[in-house]
Amino acid sequence: MNTTLVVMAAGMASRYGGNKQITGMGPNNEILLEYSVCDAMRAGFNKVVFIIRPDMLDAMKRICGDKLAKRIRVEYAFQDYSSLPAWYRVPEGRTKPFGTVHAVLCARDCVKEPFAVINADDYYGVDSFQKMHDFLVTEADASRAAMVGYRLKNTVSIHGAVTRGVCRVEDGRMVDVDEVTSIRLFEDGRIADTSAGEPGRDLDPDSLVSMNFWGFRPAIFDTMQAYFEAFLKQADPADIKCECLLPVMVDALLKGGKVTVDMLETEAAWFGVTYQEDRPMVQQTLRELHARGVYPEKL
Repeated sequence: MNTTLVVMAAGMASRYGGNKQITGMGPNNEILLEYSVCDAMRAGFNKVVFIIRPDMLDAMKRICGDKLAKRIRVEYAFQDYSSLPAWYRVPEGRTKPFGTVHAVLCARDCVKEPFAVINADDYYGVDSFQKMHDFLVTEADASRAAMVGYRLKNTVSIHGAVTRGVCRVEDGRMVDVDEVTSIRLFEDGRIADTSAGEPGRDLDPDSLVSMNFWGFRPAIFDTMQAYFEAFLKQADPADIKCECLLPVMVDALLKGGKVTVDMLETEAAWFGVTYQEDRPMVQQTLRELHARGVYPEKL
């Protein structure tokens, strides 16, 4: 069965202070998404779709796309305002994309098979791709989705706040997901939701959280389109930074009985680059993975 990896890489990376999706992290200047594509190919995925801004195309092809195209089918989808409904008018002053739901919808014409969705700037681990691929090729129910869940304590940064979808799980299925926008790791090891100010609400470090590693069947696109258009109709024009986010959408679909979501727990290591200060740790970890033989000398 054909399966596709959809990589969301159009974000502006405002907190990181640069275009982190195309910033070299590996010992041979590999970017993080190259590791994800490598792991996906090993798991059995046979196509990758990069969701990018139009102005990123030449750089993406030069840095990794043309090289990867020799080993796996590569396609590109553009996240820009041209894909918005004809009736919608972008508020004056808005420059941001409309979030991860919009991003995935931009890849709709490229995806006709079961697919996984990931961020370009996260490292998800070998095991997680295998579990997701196994789900996609064995589960035929169009309303049944999946998410790879990571422990909250392994996904926070000492350098600043992060956003995570904190999940409630029963019998291996997601019950709901709460998108928490300001999670901080304190020096004493405490993790708290500080969206309402400090000291904040304590969070369970072992909670499973979303790192935007989702698995869907193509039938989700119709549901996703309806949800996104409803979001646009309800959005406050004065809020020029509002985003339509996958965890929020999935939570609404769960509550509406439109999907079920299998929680694929993994012991695979996750790490990512949210802030510039995260980069040395990521580089060191990647060097160690190469040294241990998890990856060849050069990807």
